Amino acid sequence: MRSVVAFNQSWTFREGFSRADAGRLQEGQPVTLPHSAIELPFNYFDEKSYQRAFTYQKTIVWDEAYTGHEISLVFDAAMADAVVYLNGEEIVAHKDGYTPFEARLTGRLREGENLITVKIDGSENPEIPPFGGRIDYLTYAGIYRDVWLKLTDPVFIDNIKVETADVLSDGKSATVRCDISNPQSLAFNGHVKVTLRSVDGKAIASGEAATSGESVTLSFDGLSGLSLWDLDNPVLYSAEVELASDRGTDRHAATFGFRTASFTAEGFLLNGKVLKLRGLNRHQAFPYVGYAMGRSAQKRDAELMKHTLKCNIVRTSHYPQSKWFLDHCDRIGLLVFEEIPGWQHIGDEEWQQESIRNVRRMIERDWNHPSIVIWGVRINESQDSHEFYAETNRLARELDPTRQTGGVRYITESELLEDVYTMNDFILGNEELPGANRPRTPLRPQQENTGLARDVPYLITEFGGHMYPTKIYDQEQRQAEHVRRHLEVLNAAYGDPSISGAIGWCMFDYNTHSDFGSGDRICYHGVMDMFREPKFAAYVYASQCEPSEEVVMKPVTIWARGERNIGGALPLIVLTNCDEIELRYGSLTKRLTPDRETFPHLPHAPVVFDHRSFTPDELGVWGMEWEDVHFTGYIGGKPVVEQHMVANPLPTSLQVDADADTLRAGERDTVRVVVRALDQAGSRLAFLNEAITVKVNGPAKVVGPATLAFQGGTTGFWLQATGEVGAVELEVSSPRFASQRVHLIAK
Repeated sequence: MRSVVAFNQSWTFREGFSRADAGRLQEGQPVTLPHSAIELPFNYFDEKSYQRAFTYQKTIVWDEAYTGHEISLVFDAAMADAVVYLNGEEIVAHKDGYTPFEARLTGRLREGENLITVKIDGSENPEIPPFGGRIDYLTYAGIYRDVWLKLTDPVFIDNIKVETADVLSDGKSATVRCDISNPQSLAFNGHVKVTLRSVDGKAIASGEAATSGESVTLSFDGLSGLSLWDLDNPVLYSAEVELASDRGTDRHAATFGFRTASFTAEGFLLNGKVLKLRGLNRHQAFPYVGYAMGRSAQKRDAELMKHTLKCNIVRTSHYPQSKWFLDHCDRIGLLVFEEIPGWQHIGDEEWQQESIRNVRRMIERDWNHPSIVIWGVRINESQDSHEFYAETNRLARELDPTRQTGGVRYITESELLEDVYTMNDFILGNEELPGANRPRTPLRPQQENTGLARDVPYLITEFGGHMYPTKIYDQEQRQAEHVRRHLEVLNAAYGDPSISGAIGWCMFDYNTHSDFGSGDRICYHGVMDMFREPKFAAYVYASQCEPSEEVVMKPVTIWARGERNIGGALPLIVLTNCDEIELRYGSLTKRLTPDRETFPHLPHAPVVFDHRSFTPDELGVWGMEWEDVHFTGYIGGKPVVEQHMVANPLPTSLQVDADADTLRAGERDTVRVVVRALDQAGSRLAFLNEAITVKVNGPAKVVGPATLAFQGGTTGFWLQATGEVGAVELEVSSPRFASQRVHLIAK
């Protein structure tokens, strides 16, 4: 038998830790996991505030059902250097802040109450990756992922590994390896039954094998009538494993898909077909609570990447991320580049050994995800280290020979020990540096970066970012240049068949150390802000989807004559997948096709209104009346989308959008709410920076402060369930607008 239940409620939290007090229940604050030890302001804070020790405690009461069984606590992750105590006795220690660990309680529980104490230490300990140097992101202290109480019979299924073969043939194959855990080293005899099932539960194949040891593998051949896991049709299957022995029974399952993924010198192949990868990097951070966001927020980020930004790959920069995020990538068809923790710095021998253990933990946790197509086994942007990286690659290939390895660097002519040369190419913008002797260049030729005389599997893993940080409320001209840089790099990647694709830096702005960012502890590198509100550059990615999926038309302007240097609105980029865009201004009408002259390789080039199509006075010179503008997008000669922008915008309405109308009361569930100040045409008021006030009635609360300031006419927050069921009314008010109410249900 197996029981795995959430162990997130009724913890006590306090600052500091005393080893002498680990065996007694201390006073503290009641909390529910996931939890961030310190709730940070949106910006301008001291990141050292969480770089110390904290204590979490919870009581577990003995139950007769525990007799004769294995019992443990499974921590999905805790940041960092965690030590778990039971009744004052140390049970397990785990340094890494990004991978799961287990505290075995079997044989140690006593009748009555038992005290679990967890020490976590947010100090940047130089013995633990990624610490020891400077890192451009924060590592928020806390038990920030879920904890589970696991109960099994003495012999149970530890892990399942599914490998597929003959994927592109009518008769597919699969092998299922079942690792058996026997912590008490008991003699046992039993058998394992494996059943492969479709998503509707229908059995596809089954097999059995006897076992009395650590592992058993069953193979299935000639599997017909099955579908591939693909971006547009991510079909999943499950391997259901049943163990029956004279030491008890167990049942466990793993989800997998049939697909091939291969990086080659001629590009990336998914299921044997060339696919140009287009994606963004993602940190797992959120305003105020850092890493401590549960299932809904993690799933929503995957959906934003896939369905809003229209990306086909995400890189988990720079560490393994939540299983909820990866599970959802599997379900929706979003490819993943996953990598071990680190940022530039390589520590001493023990540090490196811990990093090698991270390779094992990452792969053994995630090897069944069809969405993951490459393992990152090099510290992000680090220098070469032959013996260290020879071992990380060797171990990755031993654990999972079905996937290629990559190692993200930004130095040129780096030793290639991985299967794929993964490169952060920040050459665009270097022409502005003193002594630069090359013209504006989106990407360097592959062989210039690799130093090799031949093409190899090659992927751009970062571009943009710190080369051109851009805020959602920046001057329009800067935002237009931000857009152009993303366009130029993607165009260059699409134009070079030897490049598998390009993953931009990054999905959204994020909090960082004082060594980086804009001085306020924020890196404004995202194509979205921290609340996941799109900047103009987000539509560079969104506009590359096909119109059959979504028609996109986004003029890169707030339509104000005096916003740009010298005045005017040209050049005016319209990010779109339409065939033509028509601009109407007063009596003037211009209809243009996409700018294939400048962007010949993009699936959907933008339409650019500039002096190639306008005379200097056609939009009116400085001092003349500024008029409304109207954009219409055409496909096949027919109008399919329109947008009107006013010359005299006035605050008109408050828009409040919640991602969902329900909250799961039984867990620390959240819903993102975005608030926008709109003008009379429904456009965001880009320079309205006043405050709003949020009030909540019912079993929910606002994550962070209840008074928020607009940035670029928008702001946001997460609404969190408090544990009870019932109706939730959310009221958002501002002196400029009529109050808005949103109704949700916690159930």
